[in-house]
Amino acid sequence: MNTTSVDAYLKDGCGRCEHYQTPQCKALQWTKPLVLLRGLVLEAGLGEAMKWGNPTYTLGGKNVAMLASLREYCALAFFKGALLQDDDGRLESPGPNSHHARQLRFRSAGEVKRALPLIRRLLAQAVQLEKEGKKVERADKPREAMPEELQRRLAGDKALQAAFDALTPGRQRSHVLHVSGAKQAETRERRVDKCVPVILAGRGFNER
Repeated sequence: MNTTSVDAYLKDGCGRCEHYQTPQCKALQWTKPLVLLRGLVLEAGLGEAMKWGNPTYTLGGKNVAMLASLREYCALAFFKGALLQDDDGRLESPGPNSHHARQLRFRSAGEVKRALPLIRRLLAQAVQLEKEGKKVERADKPREAMPEELQRRLAGDKALQAAFDALTPGRQRSHVLHVSGAKQAETRERRVDKCVPVILAGRGFNER
């Protein structure tokens, strides 16, 4: 992962895979719009650093915005995007589990130029929110339903139930999501088989 500087990120790429320093790197595919976005963020008075392998922009040590490079687009992401007034409906959630962050997505320098007033307005809002110390109130999400196959296995094995109960909510959820993600009951049973030793080891499904 390239964490040296934003200049290095824009010149050599993100360093996340074998395409580092090649035209196939995701970051290098979006150099022109990223350079424009970087200028706009710095114009807003934010500090610049590399965090998590991405150009990140801060105010008083607090994260405000980030540039991201994905296969289909690049983005200007706002850490407290859920609080921004988005009359144009341009802000998008990065994913189903993103409660706070929102993105503006771009596929060319021309798109960035056409959105200049919007970008500047949202950046000004984001800076003001951070100055005021505003926080995003996270709504409690309903817990995913326990798959019948996993529930039955837990009910029939006291040691497994105890190990599952001892897991953190996030680790429990990882097993629930893994099993319930299968459409067929037979596949869900096989997934439960894979979860059992991981649960007994005290880990979430994706932990190794």
